Amino acid sequence: MALPPLFDRLRLPVIGSPLFIISVPDLVIAQCKAGIVGSFPALNARPQSLLDEWLHRITEELAAWDRANPNAPSAPFAVNQIVHRSNDRLEADLHTCAKWKVPIVITSLGARPELNDAVHSWGGITLHDVIDDRFAHKAIEKGADGLILVATGAGGHAGVLNPFAFVQEVRDWFEGPLILSGAIATGRAVLAAQVLGADLAYIGSPFIATDEANAVDAYKQGIVEGRASDIVYSNLFTGVHGNYLRSSIVAAGLDPDKLPESDPSAMNFGGAKAWKEIWGSGQGIGAVTAVEPAVVKIERLAREYAAAKALLN
Repeated sequence: MALPPLFDRLRLPVIGSPLFIISVPDLVIAQCKAGIVGSFPALNARPQSLLDEWLHRITEELAAWDRANPNAPSAPFAVNQIVHRSNDRLEADLHTCAKWKVPIVITSLGARPELNDAVHSWGGITLHDVIDDRFAHKAIEKGADGLILVATGAGGHAGVLNPFAFVQEVRDWFEGPLILSGAIATGRAVLAAQVLGADLAYIGSPFIATDEANAVDAYKQGIVEGRASDIVYSNLFTGVHGNYLRSSIVAAGLDPDKLPESDPSAMNFGGAKAWKEIWGSGQGIGAVTAVEPAVVKIERLAREYAAAKALLN
């Protein structure tokens, strides 16, 4: 099945994943202008009224870019909605997204038919992130248009499935838009995701080490200096298993090798520790060598992707 037409504007088959606290309009706009989907969690706009201002700015700046660059239009943007019952802003945030006709809504931690119907009513599409085949089936049954497969090694909340197995299982029955997440940090990895059967790659952690990211310098430098062995998988901080930078756990006075298990029923996605003090990161950060503008990072990804494709031809 072909991708929806709004993806025709991509320069590179990549979605910049929504990073809690980190993804702000500066980063989203830079990503979209450079030709990949830029995204942010609705919860990053605080107070809730700020979401309207952010969507106004993003919409207007991308429209101005498109008028000035008709031969290189911006990529579409996406807003991430946490569907879990603990998110008491969901209804208000969805109403604001409807006002601005957000083209892509990424849903996490729950799938609701009424949310998908609402997005479809204004012409948008929904992509739901999942960590296994069972949740993938549920998401499609409830009306999601596409799936984001969060495989092992992804930053933040992540699953444990190998991407080879995960993509194969889902592609056996689903022909729609498929996006792969998990330690993707180079153009070669983007192409590898497509060879596996995904349509797009989902890249998050490398964009923490950008000028536009809303992260402290120590966090950005931690991404640059970090390797796969510096990532710790734990559910202590939000109640859901995720990947975090070892150095931030140590700085918080905790032993990353002896973290207790959390009660999953006590989910908390906006606490002070996660992600402000305990820093999320994926295992692909060994490929990140500098803090730089997002456009520079995307241009490098594009060169690497083109070179990898040339090797296959």
